[in-house]
Amino acid sequence: MNMKRSLWMPALLSVLVATYAPAQSAQPYDLVVYGGTSAGVIAAVQAKKMGRSVIIVCPDKHLGGLSSGGLGFTDTGNKAVIGGLSRDFYHRVWKHYDTAAAWKWQKKEEYGNKGQGTPAIDGEQRTMWIFEPHVAERVFEDYIREFKIPVRRNEWLDRAKGVKKDGARIVSITTLGRKTYAGRMFIDATYEGDLMAAAGVDYHVGREAQSVYGEQWNGVQTGVLHHRHHFGALKTPISPYVVPGDPKSGVLLRVSAEPPGEFGAGDKRVQAYCFRMCLTDDPRNRIPFPKPKGYDAKQYELLLRVFADGWRETFEKFDPIPNHKTDTNNHGPFSTDNIGRNYDYPDASYERRREIIREHETYQKGWLWFIANDPRVPKDVQDAMRRWGLPKDEFKDNGGWSHQIYVREARRMIGSYVMTENELTKKRPTPESVGMGSYTIDSHNVQRYITPEGYVQNEGDIGVSTKGPYEIAYGSLVPKRGQADNLLVAVCVSSSHIAFGSIRMEPVFMILGQSAATAACMAMDAGAPVQQVEYTKLRERLLKDGQVLEWKQPEQKEKKK
Repeated sequence: MNMKRSLWMPALLSVLVATYAPAQSAQPYDLVVYGGTSAGVIAAVQAKKMGRSVIIVCPDKHLGGLSSGGLGFTDTGNKAVIGGLSRDFYHRVWKHYDTAAAWKWQKKEEYGNKGQGTPAIDGEQRTMWIFEPHVAERVFEDYIREFKIPVRRNEWLDRAKGVKKDGARIVSITTLGRKTYAGRMFIDATYEGDLMAAAGVDYHVGREAQSVYGEQWNGVQTGVLHHRHHFGALKTPISPYVVPGDPKSGVLLRVSAEPPGEFGAGDKRVQAYCFRMCLTDDPRNRIPFPKPKGYDAKQYELLLRVFADGWRETFEKFDPIPNHKTDTNNHGPFSTDNIGRNYDYPDASYERRREIIREHETYQKGWLWFIANDPRVPKDVQDAMRRWGLPKDEFKDNGGWSHQIYVREARRMIGSYVMTENELTKKRPTPESVGMGSYTIDSHNVQRYITPEGYVQNEGDIGVSTKGPYEIAYGSLVPKRGQADNLLVAVCVSSSHIAFGSIRMEPVFMILGQSAATAACMAMDAGAPVQQVEYTKLRERLLKDGQVLEWKQPEQKEKKK
């Protein structure tokens, strides 16, 4: 061998290794949190409060998920069961709005105090439940600065080969950017459950049959019409065909010709996604609705038939938040929910997910443009829509449009314990509570189909009371033993489709993020798998940190006769 060549070969190899080998974190963190959602930030804060080293690794640029992505009209249920750091978040929001500087476009006294059944501003409890997106994001960023939490943004887990395990324990995760993060414990705080799935943990996508967990509201729910997000809310049945009443003319866009499935049967369909839009009617801060690239007026032909029938509830869910803005959500038979276009999202590649998100954005921006500009839209509706636009001071790097699609449901872990509607409605007790929920069991529509009578109908929208607050089991945060013994899942928790319809609220995700981080720290202390954390000690620490784990309805005082 040439001597000169033999001398430079090792040097070249070392350069190649340095260039192409994954960058290792200097030393293992006690806790690696994957996902920058509200649950992820709160989990990291709790770990730091317990004296542990922690890092957030996330594909997100903006922290907070839906809480900073437009969902400012908080779905709370009974606020009394929201404790710990979750309540602290809403206290910090209150502190912001308790200053005059917070009210730029509106005087505080002009703002109503309407929330989800209770006041938005609770002066006695020093909490505020309704807020602008940028305010929520600022609170999350304040947590990061205050607790000195390192965050690695725009880092996407290599889902094919980025999870390194030693037996049942995760050793490290590697991102598509070839950066590796080692840890003793891991938390999946994503809406999609990507770390959980890549680690080989069991999960489910879609609706289980009623028979799987003995539930009433799971599976296909044809003929069940809750809320007013269905065509039964109209005065007359609506034809799904291009030429009304003529099947030979073809089916309108946004209507499926596939059979809906047998009542009560399971399927792989997923409840509809949308963007929780922040809109404003203040001309000083308003961007006119843009016409999206790829706009197609034919996508909204069915909406014209809805309007022609007299529907005038388009603005029913333009819920007011401070400074002349809204948290605008789906309402009605043909609204912002993009029904049937997300079934493959949970398991899809990143590229396919981006396509789905773009299609949702085009649909929803097109819905706004259509109502505001198409001459066939009734003038009273059109005039009302033209008052609104996107806010200049929200989502500034995205033209006033939210950076976070509303992933209402994706994967759900099948873990040590599965939460079902039976626990939520108190038909069965819940073991080892680590937090509480109380919001209505709420699933959005899953499909839009043609009835046997030849009319269009939506299916899957369910609203059922939980009959008060309910407990959430520790076992729903941890995988089955032997699948991933140092992983906790704070968002895609182990639950049935219909139970997740209530658990999936942002305050609950923050509650579970705190509980998951607490359990991770205690598992490290004990040198035990997360499935063997001593619940008595976990409960003691959660209560000490302000979590609410059980609830008794206050006794009603007897009225004097």
